[in-house]
Amino acid sequence: MIVITGAAGFIGSVVAGTLNEKGHANLVLVDDFNRPMKEPNYKTKKFSSLVDRNLFFNWFEMHSKEVSNVIHLGARTDTTEFDRKIFDELNLDYSISVWKLCSKFKIPLIYASSAATYGLGEYGYSEDETRMFKLKPLNPYGDSKNEFDKWAIQQEDQPPFWAGLKFFNVYGSNEFHKARMASVIFHAFQQINDTGKVKLFKSHRPDFEDGKQLRDFVYVKDVAEVINFLMANRPESGIYNLGTGQARTFYDLALATFAALKIKPEIEFIDTPVDIRDKYQYFTEAEMTKLRNAGYPGIFTSLEDGVKDYVTNYLVKKKYF
Repeated sequence: MIVITGAAGFIGSVVAGTLNEKGHANLVLVDDFNRPMKEPNYKTKKFSSLVDRNLFFNWFEMHSKEVSNVIHLGARTDTTEFDRKIFDELNLDYSISVWKLCSKFKIPLIYASSAATYGLGEYGYSEDETRMFKLKPLNPYGDSKNEFDKWAIQQEDQPPFWAGLKFFNVYGSNEFHKARMASVIFHAFQQINDTGKVKLFKSHRPDFEDGKQLRDFVYVKDVAEVINFLMANRPESGIYNLGTGQARTFYDLALATFAALKIKPEIEFIDTPVDIRDKYQYFTEAEMTKLRNAGYPGIFTSLEDGVKDYVTNYLVKKKYF
């Protein structure tokens, strides 16, 4: 059995669907299943069990001999939440418990870290573990992910294979439930439907034009393919970036969304809110050498192709993967 935590969520449900496509039906989906908005993400998937996240550790102790891999994607991901106790409980402590059980029962573990650990990028975007203790995340969410990464690399008792994946700006199907935390493409699509235009933040730095702030946008289907590769091949354990390695502008993203809808672009630039302006990232780009050196052969979907697929096949049709 393959266990997926956070399986009712955005990335977790797409990973489950991708594994189904590759012939894996014996999946154990772990999450808080009390949110009706997330039900369409998993109800059509092929799985053997649904396990409430609060009951998972007891279940794991009883069924460990049947588990071949754990993909731990469950987390509190709200970057606007500032109650550190929530992140300590759901991100740090929960992940430590998952790690310890995988170590105890010798089960490979892949878990979700985040590019939010890099903060403003003062130390670059390399997975170099010697830099990890210098990183300065910009919010409690990023702190919680970095704290677990730092804890993990110091453990002598480890799963037989483990990989922490620093997700960059993931977008794609199955994020209808995420509201304000959904991807910029999702919000651009909604804005175009509502007003016929897209609003982007102005630049408040002289070295960037309005809307030309850069992010590494990675399609969720590519994320699922990387996870499948790591699970199947088990290269060197450690922290891996998961972006495309090519930063693109929000302006490019907006144009791609209009193009997917075959609508003439209309873009309005608005001031970046004062309360986030000093922490706003102007550039993120994953250094992807480690994953390539591990033998990953996949070609990452271009922003234009990913947005077209997402918009035309999922958002317009209100369809789930």
